[in-house]
Amino acid sequence: MSGSIVFLGPPASGKGTQGRRLAEDLGLAYLSTGALLRREVRDGSSLGGRAKTYLDSGEYVPDEVMVPMVLEWVSRQASDWLLDGFPRTLRQAMVLDDELDVEVRAIILEVGEAELRRRVSGRLECVDCHRVAKAGEKELCVACGGRLVPREDDSVESFENRLAEYQRLVLPAIDYYRERERAVLVDGLAPPDVVYDRVLKAVAVDVVI
Repeated sequence: MSGSIVFLGPPASGKGTQGRRLAEDLGLAYLSTGALLRREVRDGSSLGGRAKTYLDSGEYVPDEVMVPMVLEWVSRQASDWLLDGFPRTLRQAMVLDDELDVEVRAIILEVGEAELRRRVSGRLECVDCHRVAKAGEKELCVACGGRLVPREDDSVESFENRLAEYQRLVLPAIDYYRERERAVLVDGLAPPDVVYDRVLKAVAVDVVI
């Protein structure tokens, strides 16, 4: 698998960690839609203002906001790309197929709910590069030196809402890719390096690490 990839999974499944690493190793342009929206909220942009109400309550930002943003980003890429956390609805998956002259393939991380809840408690993210901190990192990001802060959408109520929204909205999109034999499932219940090895095997590529 190469080219145009979408990286999907429930909240706190490790999409950002694994998707960013795979994109870097394969030389793919990378977009985390969640990180982009959170940055827009912090910057006080018009997009951030529209998205904030949804993010604060753990709801997914509606298609009319997300789809144009992602399609505009994809149109500016000169190379293959990886989307982290998009599509988040069946309609979004279908729009990607309808609007783009590429065959989009999906990597899906699978992690049980108990582990997701454990991971989300105390999770930190860099305010500059939006990388999720590894265990032991406390104040500053080891990658760029930015401040590490709790994610704004990691409250218990917000997380439970996001998990319910994932099950209601994203699972049909995953079924869409599986029915078309364009999806690979990866067990995400392991240390990050082990999960990454599984990702590489699932996409059948050799990367020098």
